[in-house]
Amino acid sequence: MEKQYCKQPEIWGGIECTINRVKNRFFDQLHYSGHYYRSSDILELSDLGIKKMRYPVLWEKHQPEETTAIDWTWTEGQLKTLRDQNIDVIAGLVHHGSGPSFTNLADPLFGKKLSGYARAVAEKFPWLEYYTPINEPLTTARFSGLYGIWYPHKKSARSFFMMLLQQLKGTVLSMQEIRKINPEAKLIQTEDLGKTYSTDLLKYQAHYENERRWLTFDLLCGKFDHHHFLWNHFQDLDIPNEDLEFFLSNPCPPDIFGFNHYLTSERYIDERLALYPEHTHGSNVKHRYADVEAVRVQLEEATGIEVLLREAWQRFKAPMAITEVHLHCHREEQIKWFKHVNEAAIRTMEAGIDIKGITTWAMLGSFGWNKLLTQNGGDYEPGAFDVSGGKLRPTALASYIKDITKQNANDHPLAKSDGWWQRSCRIAYGPTINPVPKKKQKMEPIIIIGKNGTLGKAFARICEIRCLPYKLISRNECDISNAREVESLIDEYQPWAVINAAGFVRVDDAEKECEPCFRDNCRGPELLAAATNKKGIRLLGFSSDLVFNGKKKKPYLESDPVHPLNVYGMSKADAERSVLTLNPNALMVRTSAFFGPWDEYNFAHYIKTSLEQENFIPVVSDILISPTYVPDLVHASLDLLIDSEKGIWHLANKTAVSWYEFALKIAACFELDSSLLNPVPAELMNYAARRPVNSVLGSEKGQLLPSLEDALERFKKEKAASDGVVAVSV
Repeated sequence: MEKQYCKQPEIWGGIECTINRVKNRFFDQLHYSGHYYRSSDILELSDLGIKKMRYPVLWEKHQPEETTAIDWTWTEGQLKTLRDQNIDVIAGLVHHGSGPSFTNLADPLFGKKLSGYARAVAEKFPWLEYYTPINEPLTTARFSGLYGIWYPHKKSARSFFMMLLQQLKGTVLSMQEIRKINPEAKLIQTEDLGKTYSTDLLKYQAHYENERRWLTFDLLCGKFDHHHFLWNHFQDLDIPNEDLEFFLSNPCPPDIFGFNHYLTSERYIDERLALYPEHTHGSNVKHRYADVEAVRVQLEEATGIEVLLREAWQRFKAPMAITEVHLHCHREEQIKWFKHVNEAAIRTMEAGIDIKGITTWAMLGSFGWNKLLTQNGGDYEPGAFDVSGGKLRPTALASYIKDITKQNANDHPLAKSDGWWQRSCRIAYGPTINPVPKKKQKMEPIIIIGKNGTLGKAFARICEIRCLPYKLISRNECDISNAREVESLIDEYQPWAVINAAGFVRVDDAEKECEPCFRDNCRGPELLAAATNKKGIRLLGFSSDLVFNGKKKKPYLESDPVHPLNVYGMSKADAERSVLTLNPNALMVRTSAFFGPWDEYNFAHYIKTSLEQENFIPVVSDILISPTYVPDLVHASLDLLIDSEKGIWHLANKTAVSWYEFALKIAACFELDSSLLNPVPAELMNYAARRPVNSVLGSEKGQLLPSLEDALERFKKEKAASDGVVAVSV
């Protein structure tokens, strides 16, 4: 039985809504997520049971030009839906932005202009009670004034602090204007909650950064005077006293202190440069040192969100909330991270600290943060929902949060173990002080059928990397075409999920070996489906692009009818039907032409090796496919399995190429002689089994795998790493 907590902070929600400016280009997260174009999002988000929503009413969106007549229609509808769902709105006016094109963070009138917009918001929506006029002003000032990444692209300490002051002045003036309309309006001020740790030599630098981290709140609370640690530093930078005295004369303490916390928020600095990669090296003029995530080194002092919340409470003794909880990682780690932060909040509440809420952030995911929002593209990070298919698909994190808000006691099976930040694998740099002890954690495993196959081995390898308990099973250990052996296997290991990565894969041989093909590809999966359905166990199986006849001119979608041309395709089509009939909750993944770095039995390895040996190679030029990188396939399949997805899914790297074009890309990737590749029509290959001329896989549910070019780059690196390991072992 799971622990029942006597205290639980409210669960809040938030949407990543940054509109940041780089030179003269604006990058809008809500455009990337498609939120502007779906009216149903709010209802689906509210279904999680959240009490408050950080929701954008962004200045840049509503008033891009100073003379723009504001059209509130869309926002009014969204806010009404939130209100109808009894969800309190925390209105955000600027989120990591520099304001519209007619101002910026270096504009002395920035604050006054923002306050005019804030008043317009309050007049239009006088019932709004909670506001965050500017999200993370200290962080935004660093990116815009110290690092030069965002507009107006300054790189000096003075610019950094002046931009911070401009934003905080805008916050004060905005709240003054808002409270003229609604005297009960409350400020929820957000800021990154981090800390810097260091060696003894660099304690002075860590102390400076650890005082600087509180500046947003110290200034708003009217606590920044000549006694403050940083007062003389501001004087040395010639920051006008009137800019500082404004906050002493106009204190605007937050009603709730909002802390955003990420695993990268805590840093460690170390002058021993040889222990760290060069890209981590930097300088403060006095010393050169490496700056890395604190979680990546082993420290003797306590770290983490609970430590930081207690420090914030000691400093401010005011109501607090954790206003962003997000981790860009695999699905099970997202669940563990939310659980980790939530339990830390509960412990601090039980110690008498006033924690109002914990916020599941980036509910629709976020785009391009791996490129710091400086260009189009970049990685998509799903949140509680995955919008890669153009609509909201709840992930396992959404289900986990819903269980909390509905006071359900059940954890996901994978939430019971430590997250990666608590395991020894987290340590990447520096000396190891003491080994991180391994905890004995009993968890239900995943059974993986297919011990000797490419896919089964890949699942085992990646489960090992992701610390997912598993049991890899061979045909000798369990004949899945035998019902009694299947039942016995499940009873012995009590898995939460079964992955069937086995089967008859020799497409041409299947034309003559019809019976063993159907036994392995149909009979076995049917028995697994029946047994897992009976026990309430998740099931993942695999099908093929060869269930299609190739007559479609576009990529095939999950809902397209199947018309296989060969025995192998027929066996897979029959398996799909029978498995989903016997276990409607089963997940069946169709994939195509997979290649990977860990075995030699794939097309990409064959082409690379043959070209390295300067062999001429005939390659089919008139059959279109969508190659699939095995590590991508396995990771995505595991995430879908953890999400409790069911039915047919297409997983392939995003592209449509002929086998010949694929070979050309492989040759280019490894800088090999492509003139050795000889394009030939399929009819000259004398295949025993007919192939569809087009078996490219698209998806109406979501494109979860990256491009083929991206996959090939990683394939090249993985092959080099694997080859290096082999060379050393020999």
